[in-house]
Amino acid sequence: MRLRILGSAGAELPDFRPPAFLIDEHLLLDAGTIGSVLTEEDQLKLRNIFITHSHLDHIRGIPALADNIIIRNLDRTVNIFSTQPVISALRDHLFNGVIWPDFTRIPTPEHPVLCFNMIVPGQGNDVAGYSITAVEVHHTVPAVGYIVAKDGVSLAYTGDTGPTDIFWRHVSGADALIVEVSFPDNMEELALLTQHLTCSLLRRELKKIGTLPRRVLITHPKPQYYDTIKREIENLGMPEIELLHDGAVFDL
Repeated sequence: MRLRILGSAGAELPDFRPPAFLIDEHLLLDAGTIGSVLTEEDQLKLRNIFITHSHLDHIRGIPALADNIIIRNLDRTVNIFSTQPVISALRDHLFNGVIWPDFTRIPTPEHPVLCFNMIVPGQGNDVAGYSITAVEVHHTVPAVGYIVAKDGVSLAYTGDTGPTDIFWRHVSGADALIVEVSFPDNMEELALLTQHLTCSLLRRELKKIGTLPRRVLITHPKPQYYDTIKREIENLGMPEIELLHDGAVFDL
C-alpha cells in the first residue's frame, strides 16, 4: 500500500494544503487537495473517494475534479463514499445547481461523472480490493474516520476529531495511523471547543490504543502554529510519531 500526502494542513497558506491522502494512485481519503497537485493524467486515475465529514477543507477538490472529467468528455464515474449526513450536505449545499452543477446527473443520470454512495459506520465495505470501514469520531459536524486494509496492511485515518473512544478500538496494531493535531497545547480550550486535538490531548488518546501503530503520522496542524506543534511532538519522545509534510510518500 503506497500512501501519498497531497495535503495535510489544517488551513491553507503557501506550502500548506488542505487534507487529501492518495492510496495506490486511485483511492483518496478526503479531497481537500486534488487539482493543485495531481496532473490531469493522475486525476483521471481516481476512482473512489472517501470523505470523513462535510467541512469545506475536506471536500473542496471534488468540484474541479468533476469539471476536469466532463471537459474531456470522458465516460468515467468517480465514486464518492461517506455517511448519510455528509452525502446530504454534498447534495444540498454543493452539487445543488447553484454553488456547482449537479454532477451526479451530468452528462446523464445513467452515466454521471460523480456517484454518491452512502455507507454505515461500523460496517465493512469492499471497494476495489480494499476493506474500508467508517468509524464515528467526535467533531462539530457528523464525522467518521476510516480503517483501510489490503493484503495484510492496514491504515487508520481519524479525519478531524477531538477526544474520542470508539475509533481507537479499531486501530490497535495498524501499520500506520494518520491522526490530527490542530493546535498547540496552550490552545487546548479552543481545540476542545472546536473538537480538535493538541499534542497533550493526543498523548492521552494514544493511551487508549492496545498496540500502538508502527507509524503515527500527524496531520491538520494550523500553519500559524506549525513550528510550535512540531516542537511539542518532538518533546513527546515517541519515535513512532512524525509530523506529515505535503508531498511525502510512504510504502506501508
